[in-house]
Amino acid sequence: MFDGKRILAIIPARGGSKGLVGKNIRLLDGKPLICWSIEAANQSQYIDSVTVNTDSPEIADISQKVGARIPFLRPEMLATDTASSHDVIIHTIDWYERHRERYDLILLLQPTSPLRTSRDIDQAIELFFQQETQAIVSVCLCDHHPWWANSLPDDSNMRDFLRPEVLKTNRQGLPPHYRLNGAIYLADIDFLRSNGSFFGAKTFALKMAKEHSIDIDDIIDFQLAEVLLDSSRKTV
Repeated sequence: MFDGKRILAIIPARGGSKGLVGKNIRLLDGKPLICWSIEAANQSQYIDSVTVNTDSPEIADISQKVGARIPFLRPEMLATDTASSHDVIIHTIDWYERHRERYDLILLLQPTSPLRTSRDIDQAIELFFQQETQAIVSVCLCDHHPWWANSLPDDSNMRDFLRPEVLKTNRQGLPPHYRLNGAIYLADIDFLRSNGSFFGAKTFALKMAKEHSIDIDDIIDFQLAEVLLDSSRKTV
C-alpha cells in the first residue's frame, strides 16, 4: 500500500510459448524464469498482493511455492495467441472484486523481465504519486539510435535512408531516444478500465537502467541475462 492505495501485482504467464518452449519456467541461473518476477514483487515495500495469472498447472505450482497467489487457472478463451494482456488484467481484477477484494492500482510485471528489481518497482510506484499521473510505463535508452534506421525501397537504394541532420552529427550528438522495455506497467484501475490501455495523456515514463531491461524472447536473451547476472555478482 502507498498513500492509502492498495496495489495488486499481476504476473501473466501462459503455458504455451511458440518462440521458446516452456520459457516461463525455463531455468535462469538455476531458478525458473517466473520466480525472478515473483520474488522482486514480494520484496517491494508497497505491493499488497502478487498474483500469477496462468493456464498452466505446472506454472501455478512453481509460482505458489515461491509466494505468489494463484486464485484460479486462466480460462481457455484467455490462453490463446490472440488474447490481449488487457483482457487478462481485467479478468483478474473482476475476479478479486467479485470476491470482495478491491485494489486501486494494478501493476503488470511480465515474467520475461527477470532483471527488473524490487527497487525498480518501488521507484515506479513512488513516481506515480509524485507526478499525480494515471499510469507509469518503464523505458530504457535505445540500443541503437532510431535515426540510424529506416525502411528500404525494393531496389535497396539508400539515397534517402538517413535524414540530413544525421549525416552532419556524430552519434554522441544525437538526442537520446527511449524504447519500451516491457518490465513495468502501472496504472490506476479506473483509468485502465475506461482507457483500455496504459497509454494516455497522463502516462509518464520510468527510465530504467539497460542492464535491468533485458526482455527474454529467445535463447540468446537467456544467455545475455546469464552473463549480466554473472557480471553483477563479480562487481558486488
